[in-house]
Order: sequence, then structure tokens, then C-alpha cells
Amino acid sequence: MKYRLIFLLIFPVSGVFAQFPAFLKGTWKRANKNSYEQWSVTENGQLKGVSFRMKDGLPEITEYMDLVKEGDAVFLVATVPSQNQGKGIRFRLKAEGQRYIFESPAHDFPQKIVYEYLHEDSVKISLSGAGAEAISYQQARVSSVRKSEVSGNPHYDEDLAKRLGADDYGMKAYWLVMLKTGPNTTADKAFISESFRGHMENIGKMVSDGKLVVAGPMGKNDKTYRGIFILNDPGTEEEVKQRLLLDPAIKAGLLEAELYKWYGSAALPEYLPASDKVWKSRP
Repeated sequence: MKYRLIFLLIFPVSGVFAQFPAFLKGTWKRANKNSYEQWSVTENGQLKGVSFRMKDGLPEITEYMDLVKEGDAVFLVATVPSQNQGKGIRFRLKAEGQRYIFESPAHDFPQKIVYEYLHEDSVKISLSGAGAEAISYQQARVSSVRKSEVSGNPHYDEDLAKRLGADDYGMKAYWLVMLKTGPNTTADKAFISESFRGHMENIGKMVSDGKLVVAGPMGKNDKTYRGIFILNDPGTEEEVKQRLLLDPAIKAGLLEAELYKWYGSAALPEYLPASDKVWKSRP
């Protein structure tokens, strides 16, 4: 399936991106388009972005983006929810002066994304690939989305929004985990019981660590889905997969985890204190 990256941004640094500076954090607008992207720095120093366009005063998500460092390499991982089964496409960085080139030769379009640094508040972006016309445009930093495009909020609490990691729309990116029946079909009841006891204990630990926001079982269905997690975790997909292996039922193959990026209210974790006051017994 052809995959198009619509709104991207990069920033200048020396060497091979020794670290992720704060330059990218904020809101950016594509020239002559009602299209934006917003970037934030995660607690582990990496960068997460979301592209959107405004529709009827609300943001319509078009793409998720991560800039991640792996050893001496830097990758742009771009995910369009409706394409590639929700999986990210990885583009590896090489730098030439003030031009920053991300490449994924096995992809169709784009295979190459070039960012030319113009000045602190502007970049030129070029996309090219096999069998398609190249695209280039500029993107500029803006202080906020125009008020004519999104309504203000008289109840806005800036301190709360910052504490929860909310963007201008009170939203943030989460990981949605669909838990399904795994490949391990053992009939060992003692092993199954022990694994799922560990599964419940791990759920409690993830909540205590601030990593898990929502968890619960699903009713019987023909897709073998068993339950869901919504993770308040800024890690990459591979990092989150490794952390999920701390769950004994997942590690043993009794459960299998499918990961999807999900964009929801940054206030979601606020229900957790109340949830600890409404249960009488633990499963």
C-alpha cells in the first residue's frame, strides 16, 4: 500500500544527533494549509509528534511520528493509522551539512525525506520515491493554532495540563494493547493459574509505576480478543513490547499482545484514584 508522510519536521544538530534538543517541541504549520504538527519531548528524552488538520474546530489526526536513537543511528518512525496495518515505517537518518535525509529504500513513497534547515522557525521539506512526483513545502513555527480554528476553554488549567502532558487540545498519545489468546495451548492448570496470577500482579505494578491507565477483559468474541490495556508509556513500539514481556502470561505465550497508537484525553489517568475506592474484592 502506498504510504504518504504528510507533515514532518526536523531540527539541526551537530554530529549524528548526540541528543534530541528542545527545538522541535511546539506547534508547526504547513504553508498555505490548514495542517499542523505538534511535538513533545518524552521523559526518556526522545521526541513524539502528531500531525493533524483542523476540521469543525477539532483536530483530525493524520499521522504519528517518533524520532528515536538506537546506538549511533537515528530513525524517524512514522505511522499513519489507516495504513500498513497501523505499523510504523522506519527511515534512517544521514546528515549532509544543513540537510537531514531519512531513507527507507524498501518503501514505495516516500523513500527519501529531506529536511533543509532555513532558520530556527522554518524548514523546507522534500519527499521523493519511486513512481511518484516529488513533493516539497515549507513549515513554520506558530505559537498556537489560530483561535478562529479552535475554541478557547474558560476552564483551562495550565498546571494540570502540563502535569498530564496534554497538548493544546487536552490530548496525548497512548499505546492501545489488544490482548488475544496466545499460541501456547498447554492444559497444565497449575501453570496457567500461576501465570495469570502473575498477570494480575503485573497489572497492579504497571498502575503503580504510572504506565497503565486502563485494563479490563473483553466478552466472548470470534477474534480471540481477551482484554485491553491503554498504556501511558512514551516508549517506542519495541520498548513497549519488551516491557510487556514482564507479564508472565504474555511471556509464556498464553496471551499475545497487539500494539496500536491511540490519541485520547490526557485526563484519562485522573480516574485512577477514584477507581481504587470502588472495589470490594480483587479478582
